Amino acid sequence: MLDGKFTPHGKHLIAGAWISGEGTFSSEPATGPAHVFSIGSVELVDAACKAAEEAFWTYAYLGREARAEFLDAIAEEIEARADAITEIGCQETGLPEARLQGERGRTTGQIRLFAAHIRKGDYLDRRHDEALPDRAPLPRPDLRMMQRPIGPVAVFGASNFPLAFSTAGGDTAAALAAGCPVVVKGHSAHPGTGEIVAEAIAAAVTRCDMPKGVFSLIQGGNRQVGQALVQHPDIKAVGFTGSLAGGRALFDLCAQRPEPIPFFGELGSVNPMFVLPEAARARGAEIGKGWAGSLTMGAGQFCTNPGIAVVERGPEGDAFVAAARDALAESAPQVMLTDGIAKAYRDGKARFDGRNAVTPVLTTEQDGRTAAPNLYETDAEAYLQDHALGEEVFGPLGLVVRVSGEDEMKMLAKGFEGQLTATMHMDEGDTARARALLPILERKAGRVLVNGFPTGVEVSDTMVHGGPYPASTNFGATSVGTLSIRRFLRPVCYQNVPAGVLPDDIA
Repeated sequence: MLDGKFTPHGKHLIAGAWISGEGTFSSEPATGPAHVFSIGSVELVDAACKAAEEAFWTYAYLGREARAEFLDAIAEEIEARADAITEIGCQETGLPEARLQGERGRTTGQIRLFAAHIRKGDYLDRRHDEALPDRAPLPRPDLRMMQRPIGPVAVFGASNFPLAFSTAGGDTAAALAAGCPVVVKGHSAHPGTGEIVAEAIAAAVTRCDMPKGVFSLIQGGNRQVGQALVQHPDIKAVGFTGSLAGGRALFDLCAQRPEPIPFFGELGSVNPMFVLPEAARARGAEIGKGWAGSLTMGAGQFCTNPGIAVVERGPEGDAFVAAARDALAESAPQVMLTDGIAKAYRDGKARFDGRNAVTPVLTTEQDGRTAAPNLYETDAEAYLQDHALGEEVFGPLGLVVRVSGEDEMKMLAKGFEGQLTATMHMDEGDTARARALLPILERKAGRVLVNGFPTGVEVSDTMVHGGPYPASTNFGATSVGTLSIRRFLRPVCYQNVPAGVLPDDIA
């Protein structure tokens, strides 16, 4: 229903048809009524993937303008359901209304950005080496190169972004922009939100006369459903945002296929933040307070949540920790996205409580689906000796690592695993140290920030949202920004192909 009350029907969208499965599951909303949804199955996966492969032969060879118009139509259909999306999204996730409205704007904004980007044609990376028939000792043929869509793409919806990283999120939009049909495995944390967004995409398919198999949504299901999706022979790439354990299992399945395929997974990051000494001396308390705000934003349920702060020992570092502690103490408990995420947060806190090398700075009790912030402190030697301290805790938990001087800070930076982001807080007097630290950080992270906080990812041409493993499984890719479209393309060289035979986009 457009801009009104929405009651989910609980079915899967398979090539334009809403289909029920044999079993059902119930949603677990933070507020409001629960709804019943059909459970996905291997048979539904097979039907969706085969329909996507059939649709590929039409959709992949449409002109860029037709695909751009389709993307614009999806954005318009999502906006036409704005109020209903916000209502059920808030019920299912517990996120505040303003957050859902902002995320919807980001979702439609990135869809329109991709539409504008493919209209320009630069993403095709077209190249031409003209024939040199008289070249000695051998002539050169006429050579043209262009990026082409790879085939149907599987997308797994994320728990923490019911819109921007789910049904019509960045992976889906990038694949559709590239010319690839999409099969989405919806996340069980927000199935109703997934359903209404799928209705918007289905409306755009009809409106633009697209092949029905260009998009399908499969709800729920056990691990066999996800395994069947990544192992289906018609699927040529996978986009995933989720846990390290789940993503690594799917990544391994993709690699073990008779035809291995790329798995673009975003798996986890603690996003370290380095406070350099002059900045700490001039405004350490201010930075500590700002860090607390970033750490607790959205109950800490962002993949760019800055979970670790690195500061030197001494009074300036003490002031930073005290300000962060005081700001966190004033932060009210927040509802987490699911009961499972809340339990994982409690388990992560327990992991810190049981370590002698970690000093509690602020500890709180967690109750049910809510989370309150926690803060701990350790030193560089203890951190580097205990791998578990570097594992992501999904929620508002912060760890301060104290270091003694520049050499220890650099040693610690080299000890971090791959990250989505790394941040430096610096003043002019820190320039030399920042220049020495930057080569380490750019090797560790996909995005390096100065004097800011990584929560909040700009959707743009220049954004990189990815990084070395385990931040993501493909360090050369990004899941945000127009460069993300390149994940679902591959280069093809055309040698001596007549102009009348070449694809239209090559010119």
